[in-house]
Amino acid sequence: MKTAGEVMARDVPSVHPSDDARTAIDLLSKTDLGAIPVVDNDNKLVGIVSESDLVLSEEESDLHLPHYLNIMGGIVFVGSMKGFEERLEKAFATEVSELMTADPIVAHDYEAADRVAKKIADKHHNHLPVVDTDGYLVGMVTRADALAALVDGD
Repeated sequence: MKTAGEVMARDVPSVHPSDDARTAIDLLSKTDLGAIPVVDNDNKLVGIVSESDLVLSEEESDLHLPHYLNIMGGIVFVGSMKGFEERLEKAFATEVSELMTADPIVAHDYEAADRVAKKIADKHHNHLPVVDTDGYLVGMVTRADALAALVDGD
């Protein structure tokens, strides 16, 4: 059975958390990977920006304020502001760190392709960053890569 390291795409583009959000958006539009890994200065994986991070769902697109009560001239919000604040930050993100999903699910370069395929299916992802044993980015594996390895067998 092939490993993630054997079926992954190498030399994938990556961005830094402090890069301009536009950089990640431009890279996503120019690649067919569907996601861009985010690495620190040492090339260790710290996050991922996927196409889904850039899309506000229909429900979030108008950014309604949470429900509130006006009590004696003061506004009291009913429920949490946290979800609203997170949607607001993503909508106006200026840095990759504000867009990315931190600590993403990864494949290790030594993992068998069938295990990677299961991980991709279980987590409903189309791609996983591939890291070595020290957490350094070495590539990206897609659902298609993993499935092709399963079909090929060896």
